[in-house]
Amino acid sequence: MSAVRVIDPGPLAFVQDLGRPGLAALGVSASGAFDRAAHRLANRLVGNDEGAAAIECLLGGLRLALPAGTWFAVTGAWSDAVLVTDDGRRRVEPHTATLVASASELHLGPVTHGLRSTVAVRGGLAVPLALGSRSRDTLAALGPEPLHAGDVLPLGPEPAAPVPAADLVPVDPPTDGVVELGVRPGPRHDWFDATAWSLLLTSEWTTSARSDRTGVRLEGPALARVPDLVGVELASEGMLRGSLQVSPDGAPTVLGPDHPVTGGYPVIAVVVDAALDRLAQLRPGQPVRLRLVAGRR
Repeated sequence: MSAVRVIDPGPLAFVQDLGRPGLAALGVSASGAFDRAAHRLANRLVGNDEGAAAIECLLGGLRLALPAGTWFAVTGAWSDAVLVTDDGRRRVEPHTATLVASASELHLGPVTHGLRSTVAVRGGLAVPLALGSRSRDTLAALGPEPLHAGDVLPLGPEPAAPVPAADLVPVDPPTDGVVELGVRPGPRHDWFDATAWSLLLTSEWTTSARSDRTGVRLEGPALARVPDLVGVELASEGMLRGSLQVSPDGAPTVLGPDHPVTGGYPVIAVVVDAALDRLAQLRPGQPVRLRLVAGRR
């Protein structure tokens, strides 16, 4: 059976697919790829089903040993990636299907744009399933363990679909500038005063280094509650990916794919689904603006 061997996982790397939706009643979030568009594209480039398991790595540094005859693609964050063979080194273009003619090593350098890269290999990664998914849920510690040097990842069977003839997709790199996220009013927006709502939509927020797959914390002005609700505890209620919770110190956090299924902080707004993948590529210190796209306060 063909397999990929991890030489170096870099700072942090996981196996991810498109998650395990529909299990919130069991206390399990959907989890799955943080940058879903990058995950789907990487799989399409090598002829896999879009939901096939792939590697999601943080900040680059990933090194893999690939068997001869393997097709792979790298999407998401941009880095200086190279394929190392006995004959030398050649640059790997992002968003391109690449064939490994002989046993080789794929090296991802430090990311230059964005934060998370996706590496898909034809056949997908056939690691064991957990509740129907191969995704790592970092909050619940469910699914495959984070990757370590020496891990061997078996590949699934040859897909029925061929590698597409259009093996290169022109995609701009993730921006290093201000990232705009569309939001709608949340179910508890009335817990906050008019000044807080105005600050939410007019401030330039900063991505906190404390962000992870559970949530992306935004640093900026404190969002104050209405006086009658200061210090009031909210009974835990269901949470969704993209919910913008406000903690008691007034700081908003956008819940990520590994979010808890319930929470007790009020949700002032919800990031629209079309903008959620951008959260995956936010670097610490990167500016963010929130824009109301539907609804009224």
